[in-house]
Amino acid sequence: MPAYNAARTIERTWREVIAHDVVDLVIVVDDASQDETLALARQLEKVVAVAHPQNRGYGANQKTCYRLALDHGADIVVMIHPDYQYTPRLLPAMVGMISSGLYDCALASRILGGTARTGGMPLWRYVPNRVLTLVANWLLGSKLSEFHTGYRAYSAALLRQLPLDANSDDFVFDHQVLAEIAWVGGRIGEISCPTRYAPEASSINFRRSVRYGLGCLATDVAFRLARWGLRPSPRFPAATQRAETPAD
Repeated sequence: MPAYNAARTIERTWREVIAHDVVDLVIVVDDASQDETLALARQLEKVVAVAHPQNRGYGANQKTCYRLALDHGADIVVMIHPDYQYTPRLLPAMVGMISSGLYDCALASRILGGTARTGGMPLWRYVPNRVLTLVANWLLGSKLSEFHTGYRAYSAALLRQLPLDANSDDFVFDHQVLAEIAWVGGRIGEISCPTRYAPEASSINFRRSVRYGLGCLATDVAFRLARWGLRPSPRFPAATQRAETPAD
């Protein structure tokens, strides 16, 4: 759980997470919250809670989360936000997609099922989501319904393959990870997830959303240029380049 000012929702999320026997340990990384997030997390069972002394960003938070998970011997790592925007009830299904050996990464898509708008996703988020996903599928040669979900499961083996430290410390980290998975030929599966927007859910403002969108486009272009051999990138090293797909 990459956490920031989640005191109102972290316990509720945790209760639903540990209700499933597929969960051995919950890792909470508090990114210098201004509320009681860290104190509450340290009172919960089956939780390892650490804090960044200064706010380092959403991507930097995830880097710490994944490093700790791997250090604690995780076989499968699931990221879920502690603001309860995504339901923990999907955990067994997402873990099963990885443990079955069918997928290396599982995404909980708010677009599959067609309920994103009725679930409260604002139009100014929905439209860019669809446009950015269309462009990403075209440039990366993928066929995902959504690139921008914050509810994901990864095999530990896959995480160890990815150059996570080369990625942004901001929100575009999420998109960079999926591009890197596409680069190494990782198998990505999706499951439909209900959309829930509420006042206590974390969010980014319009200005940062624009910056995020531009970062996604830059990542996709860098992927395509590296694929064509025109511009090398530390995120897309030639040694790990996957086989060409029909989209190429």
